[in-house]
Amino acid sequence: MSELKAIRAAYGEALAELGGRDERVVALDADLAHATYTCYFAEKYPERFFNAGIAEANMVSMSAGLSAMGYIPFCSTFAVFGAGRAYEQVRNSIAYPHFNVKLAMTHAGITLGEDGGSHQAIEDIALMRVIPGMTVVVPCDAGEARRATFAAAQMNGPVYLRLARTPSHVFEEEMPFTLGKANVLREGSDVVLFACGIMVKTALDCARMLAQENISAAVINMHTIKPIDRECVLKYAGTCKRVVTIEEHSVIGGLGDAVADVLIGTGDYKFRKIGVQDRFGQSGKPADLLAEYGLDVPGVLRQIRSCF
Repeated sequence: MSELKAIRAAYGEALAELGGRDERVVALDADLAHATYTCYFAEKYPERFFNAGIAEANMVSMSAGLSAMGYIPFCSTFAVFGAGRAYEQVRNSIAYPHFNVKLAMTHAGITLGEDGGSHQAIEDIALMRVIPGMTVVVPCDAGEARRATFAAAQMNGPVYLRLARTPSHVFEEEMPFTLGKANVLREGSDVVLFACGIMVKTALDCARMLAQENISAAVINMHTIKPIDRECVLKYAGTCKRVVTIEEHSVIGGLGDAVADVLIGTGDYKFRKIGVQDRFGQSGKPADLLAEYGLDVPGVLRQIRSCF
């Protein structure tokens, strides 16, 4: 059985390691440090850790001020609060002046689980993607979360890191990570599957099953939603002509729309967006929720086959 590890845990470990490499790195949290794993940073560098309490807008504004002083702030809380409740502060206090703040938000998507629809961010990619100058990254496993954290710290400007809660598959082979550059995990000629986050593993599982039906599926890990790898999208869409996007997010405004924006006016494709279909989440076990929303392997396979 493959190793399972929560992407949020890998982020917390990477942040603590990053704190030892660069004294400009500071961490802020909204009273959820043991859930976001910023507690690792707090234990090592308490003088550089700031608990803003249940006041996400204040936390984001504090990070803007710290950035203006030359620090590299990492802000963390649940995605629904960091991207949603504090949206105005993210837009006007961080992105508008193009401050060097990293928004590392956890518990994204329906696999948050039993906390239900009020806490399951299914629109956060859309909210962050529409903000001018915001880089949007969705790591697919613990290893990629670590590399994405370091890459975010090295670039200048605002970054949104979308981090899942539940333990998920860790890929045995370490994938290269460059912001804005997709990773091709499997070549194919009949259909291309663009996926992000925990859905990358699902896409690979589907591709292997499709191969048994003599359907050749390319799988692309589109970890950076913005700026998107246009060259990769155009290349594989042009080769396969059938394009499928798979995301644990609303089909409105997320990865699917980002890929569609690249392809508009460039050719004739069959296109299918697989994700949450204009619904809120609900309380349940992560695996049960994935099945309910058609995001488990059988559900995704069924939707891919509809393209043929």
